Amino acid sequence: MAARGKLTIDRFLLAILAAAVLATVVPARGVGLDVLGWATKVAIFCLFFLYGARMHPEEALKGLRHWRLHLTILAFTFVVFPLVGLALGVLSPTPLAAALYPGLLYVTLCPSTVQSSINFTSIARGNVAGAIVSASASNLLGVFLTPALAILLMNTTGNANVGWGSILDIVVQILLPFVLGQLSRRWTADFVTRHKRLKLFDQGSIVLVVYAAFSQGMREGIWTMVGVADVVILIAVCLVVLGFMLWLTWFTARRLGFDRADALAIQMCGTKKSLATGLPMATVLFAGQPIGLIMLPLMVFHQAQLMACSALAARHARTAEQTPAA
Repeated sequence: MAARGKLTIDRFLLAILAAAVLATVVPARGVGLDVLGWATKVAIFCLFFLYGARMHPEEALKGLRHWRLHLTILAFTFVVFPLVGLALGVLSPTPLAAALYPGLLYVTLCPSTVQSSINFTSIARGNVAGAIVSASASNLLGVFLTPALAILLMNTTGNANVGWGSILDIVVQILLPFVLGQLSRRWTADFVTRHKRLKLFDQGSIVLVVYAAFSQGMREGIWTMVGVADVVILIAVCLVVLGFMLWLTWFTARRLGFDRADALAIQMCGTKKSLATGLPMATVLFAGQPIGLIMLPLMVFHQAQLMACSALAARHARTAEQTPAA
């Protein structure tokens, strides 16, 4: 159990960082950039089709009898987090670079992760069944809520521009394939469940999205907009936000009368933000904008949440082992 709680660098994130570095050194140009753009669109379409095919809608609905738990987690994900994101606007442009704030706000709008939320809840000895239902519901709703929140909050605050063209792209590249994947489950669900190697396609698609985004960013001079000090400040802000949310989810859950197992599910699910869903969605939502800088805060927050929750889940597990059963 202790081994599972070690602080590790996510290999998937390393591949993403390598793609960003490669695009910085050898960005796609000319015809290659056009081909990469179309390849990215196809990859995103297939990615959300697979998300739809994998996600069992009944999985997100069967646990509704424990509605207080799921509603609390969803409220943290889609209400409290966005409010925190809006409040962080006071840090921009000083000390947080104005070019990085839209990406930080976008982080707060993304759905929760599925696999890591469930894994960390399990390690911490929390309510795993509740985590499964809540994480599934978060991702199912996030396909619709994250774009809606981005349009509502980022357009109205002037931090990004999600125009009508982007809305059409959202429908065609995200909502349509996701719905088709859901409708195809009768024929595809067993196949995508059995073939675990399809996960490599998921990850490869996201790495491709990052390479394309940073290639485009190099043409726009994204690294002239921020410096090393700005990235260090971004990391510090992400750590503070994560620490605050970890405390707030636990404190609120206990004050609302949830038992320890439910409180752990709330803490582990209500503080996560999905890189796998957030990055490709950002490509569609913010087409034509400095997408590399919008992606960067999510990449930072993703690694921070893995490291922090890995250590915290292991500590919770040790506490559970030392506490005699009632």
